[in-house]
Amino acid sequence: MASVAEVSKRLEQVRYLADEGLATAVYLALGLGRPLLLEGANGVGKTEVARALSEVLDRELIRLQCYEGIDTSQALYDWHYGRQLLAVRGADGTRAEDVFTRDYLLTRPLLDALETGDRAVLLIDELDRADDEFEAFLLELLSDFTVTIPEVGRIEATSRPLVVLTSNRTRDLHNALRRRCLYYWVDHPDIDREYRILRLRAPEIPEPLAREVATAVRRVRGLGLGHSPGVGESIDWAGALHMLGVSTLSPETAVATLSALVKDVDDQQSVRERIADVVPTAP
Repeated sequence: MASVAEVSKRLEQVRYLADEGLATAVYLALGLGRPLLLEGANGVGKTEVARALSEVLDRELIRLQCYEGIDTSQALYDWHYGRQLLAVRGADGTRAEDVFTRDYLLTRPLLDALETGDRAVLLIDELDRADDEFEAFLLELLSDFTVTIPEVGRIEATSRPLVVLTSNRTRDLHNALRRRCLYYWVDHPDIDREYRILRLRAPEIPEPLAREVATAVRRVRGLGLGHSPGVGESIDWAGALHMLGVSTLSPETAVATLSALVKDVDDQQSVRERIADVVPTAP
């Protein structure tokens, strides 16, 4: 992609509406061959960036979902112990040391990405959920895209995948990893961009209703809820209202359909108590 404008256009063609800052970060990540670290609240579309890029670039999306306690056996490789045991117990004279070869290796997302190279987009999702040790291992891997498996040897990427890392900022990532990456904070869209996203992702929603939904969702996010609705919930809410035949948003219809927008009982109560601020009654 030859320019930031082309990045924006190509992403919009696969129904992802990026602001100029995000499109610029993606353009630089592609041009410089650097990993892209995206931080932001849940639901702002960080993961969707990687999915959209894999479609735009016609590359395989390889996703590593991080969680507490993840280690190399889930992220990089493991051994197929069942096949190894059967081979050793077989009648063909296979020795124990003979089963630690590539034939018995189970590849995981990181090793898959190394071997797929620039035909892949590697998504390392919610890195902040992993522990410091795993983050340190990942930093080393991203430094030279090389890993050594003692029984097999050195495996090096012949070309580098596009790497997208996401974090919900439940803990701070180390500066060493941040310096390795380009960085962009993905925020909730403003009213105008949310409206454009609704029209792009749910074109069946009438324009006036999409505008009302975008405005109301912006106000809901300003209530200081424990779990603010993301763009996905905004699209779900607009779809639910449309399914019920609602043409104009009212406090009553907003309350009745909160199950599509707000996914926490305390947050729902907060919205109900301040529904007049979210959907003001027409004078």
